[in-house]
Amino acid sequence: MEELNRTLFLLLNAPANPGPFVLNTAIFFAEYAIWAVPAVIAIGWLRGAKFTRQFMLEATAAAAVALFINQLIALIWLHPRPFVLGLGHTFVDHAPDSSFPSDHLTLLWSVAFSLAIHRGQRATGLALALLGLPVAWARIYVGVHFPLDMAGAVVVSACGAWLAARPLHRLTRLAYRLAIRIHPLLFGRLIARGWVRP
Repeated sequence: MEELNRTLFLLLNAPANPGPFVLNTAIFFAEYAIWAVPAVIAIGWLRGAKFTRQFMLEATAAAAVALFINQLIALIWLHPRPFVLGLGHTFVDHAPDSSFPSDHLTLLWSVAFSLAIHRGQRATGLALALLGLPVAWARIYVGVHFPLDMAGAVVVSACGAWLAARPLHRLTRLAYRLAIRIHPLLFGRLIARGWVRP
């Protein structure tokens, strides 16, 4: 399996001198596309209806749970990144921590999966899930992840979304009630101006 992982990485990783357009596109998706997640959650919370806010809070919980699972996996099994092993070419700076699973993809797909399981948020969830595909490619292309790191992110993300929607649902509902009470205190002036929904 590890041999296949390395072979696929070398097929997808950038050459020594990639074209500037492809490289810049990969760097954008590898480094900056992740900001779509906080943007979607912030817009959903500030401009969405009350049921939308509940979905956004649940998606945030899914991401937190999934990233916590990632940390546990990294403590149990430290998998070196490609550049630590001297494989391929690397075009962005990254700490030499464990590569498996990808935190970028876990954050993106846990929120995507969490939103996609709710009918009212399915389109947003699917859009974020599709955004994950070029992000997955880009993280491999710039040399900071292996393909199996992305496969691991899918599994962990699905677990995080399921845990937030099922076993942890009562906790997320309690957190939602608290957040709804705090909401007008934090955004009172913006609500008065009509910029944020009450």
